[in-house]
Amino acid sequence: MKRNNLLRQFINICLSMIVLAIHSGCAGNPENKIKEHTGNTGENTVIPKPASSYQDSLVITTLAAVFYNPDSLQLEKIKAINKKATFESMQHELFYQMRNARIVLKKYWPHIQVIETNKARYLVFVKADKSRKTVDLDAKNDMSGIFLFNMKKDPELIDMMNIDTALEFYFKN
Repeated sequence: MKRNNLLRQFINICLSMIVLAIHSGCAGNPENKIKEHTGNTGENTVIPKPASSYQDSLVITTLAAVFYNPDSLQLEKIKAINKKATFESMQHELFYQMRNARIVLKKYWPHIQVIETNKARYLVFVKADKSRKTVDLDAKNDMSGIFLFNMKKDPELIDMMNIDTALEFYFKN
């Protein structure tokens, strides 16, 4: 069992490195941050993610992996500020990273509730001791992402490329 786990992790790391290398070569940016807007200088500059059209809060009170995505208006604004190829590359990368994350969660961590949102600006995480941690998604310059929450620690935004390792570190420690 332990050998299968190690082999699975090794394969995931190798595949992640291959995808990262391919994406870096094709898109020039391995992150899903909103980074491209070419002005008169011809340089890429970091620009903030467009604001959400929603001001709602999503309250999380259980062991969870929270997937967040832009709402439809935000997505259109992100598309407008990026070159077509860059936007399509970001969409492609995010689709496969999130699909992989859902597969890993369902297969190896089925007790963790998967919560998805594209209609909330704020994520309110309520710990077991009733304290709250609020995350403003407009302040996150990632187009999409995943927060892990175990009700004991503060929620953690994880690197989707390393979902296996992130789940292990966050929930086991």
